[in-house]
Amino acid sequence: MKHLVRIALVFLVWAGASAGEDRSVRMWDDFELTLSGPATGNPFVGIEFSAVFRQGDRAFEPEGFYDGDGLFKVRFMPDGEGIWTYRTKSNREALDGHEGQFVCLPPARGCHGPVRVRNQYHFGYADGTPFYPFGTTIYEWPFQSEERRRQTLETLKQSPFNKARFLAVPPWRTSYVEGPGALDCFPFEGTSKETWDFSRFKPEYFRRLEACVVQLRDLGIEADVILFRPYDGGKWGFDTMDAETNDRFVRYLVARLAAYRNVWWSLANENSFIRHLTDTDWDRLFQLVQAKDPYGHLRSIHNAGRIYDYGKPWVTHVSLQYYMAVRFFGVSPLLRDIYRKPIVHDEINYEGTIAKRWGRLSGEEMVYRFWIAVIGGAYATHGETRVQPDDDGWISRGGTLAGASPARIAFLRQIVEDGPDGGFDPIDQYYETNMAGRPGQYYLIYFGKEQMAQWPFVLPQAELEEGMRFRAEIIDTWNMTIVPVERTFEVEALDRYQYIDKGRAAIDLPERPYMALRIRRVP
Repeated sequence: MKHLVRIALVFLVWAGASAGEDRSVRMWDDFELTLSGPATGNPFVGIEFSAVFRQGDRAFEPEGFYDGDGLFKVRFMPDGEGIWTYRTKSNREALDGHEGQFVCLPPARGCHGPVRVRNQYHFGYADGTPFYPFGTTIYEWPFQSEERRRQTLETLKQSPFNKARFLAVPPWRTSYVEGPGALDCFPFEGTSKETWDFSRFKPEYFRRLEACVVQLRDLGIEADVILFRPYDGGKWGFDTMDAETNDRFVRYLVARLAAYRNVWWSLANENSFIRHLTDTDWDRLFQLVQAKDPYGHLRSIHNAGRIYDYGKPWVTHVSLQYYMAVRFFGVSPLLRDIYRKPIVHDEINYEGTIAKRWGRLSGEEMVYRFWIAVIGGAYATHGETRVQPDDDGWISRGGTLAGASPARIAFLRQIVEDGPDGGFDPIDQYYETNMAGRPGQYYLIYFGKEQMAQWPFVLPQAELEEGMRFRAEIIDTWNMTIVPVERTFEVEALDRYQYIDKGRAAIDLPERPYMALRIRRVP
């Protein structure tokens, strides 16, 4: 039957093409409808425009947006194969009541849809494929030259990173207002704090931003878009906008970007440094994003001195800055118990050589913090500051990577992807805080900076039975080697808390830091 349905879809696509119309889109891609509408006055204010897309008894209503030159657009991401119909709604006659339909084809090869929360503490694509975020930070890459952006994409293509955090609005820099790197386009009409018209967006600016989102999507990278940020120092005023402007900005950005499957929403970077916005304001902005995004993309907020309440229902996951959380075993499991949501340590300081404390991690320390996050059932995000004297640093402008950590993070990512389906969870986290996996099946033990000579084969009792057999491997997380232990281990009951190998054996270790053990049950 499914084969016959797809034959019918192909016929409908052919019929649409014969009529000179593009009437098909692949599942989880974006369908775009463009209409001519009123361009006099201020088309960004007072015009309501949306479209209802239906398939059977399911309906979605994304908002449309004004894209300049008298053109209004609405974008839609279909999540099911077959025929979708649409009808526009507007308080302007020229935009109201337009009807049509299109065919949604099967997803492209390798397309798994948007990322959702999966198994409470982890993530997965819409089709059920697990997603393990190994992110990086490139705050200002959309605002660089075309050559620099291309270089960034080439670097990402060769990297282990599948999520990228970046700003939707540039921070104030002298180099952005004068010299060869001066920006020629801003989110609003105008050229300075004195001339901005906060009621009029600059469509060209947003086209560039969404092009960056699409380029990441085509590489299979999630775009963690940061809506608000401080960092103006009174120069531009983008961090002191009033509530009406903030709400209008959110609606416009969501209307333009939500149909792209790889979007995540980060409400702010270092939100408590935006002094005039209270938690009540952030509540309102969160709920506005939630209401205007028909696809339920992931939502969080990045903290500074004051932590927003991640337990609120409109927050899908925790996005933390505090580096202390990934310096010690046991903190990530505690955060999981507090918030009951996925934990992403989105700023764990940066590998680099700058003078500031937060930007001078060694490669070893960066990799260590990634492992601490994973062992705690959480995730981490990479960053690199200046490691070359002629460059501003990856976290600001993108470009190329020069640090030692990305290769080791790729090694860890492979271990995670080869591990238990759905991600690592802490095992017996209040006794063995450096152990994660699936009880009775898979154990990953990380010794961190300890230089162990031996590890006695002792496992927590949960899910174990006497006679189970396991094989072990010694992992050097820095030198990226995996060496099997020759013998097989069989467990017998010791007491009510632990199981130990029947032969009372221990595993010899090389007395180096950053070692790990992988223990898997023999079928």
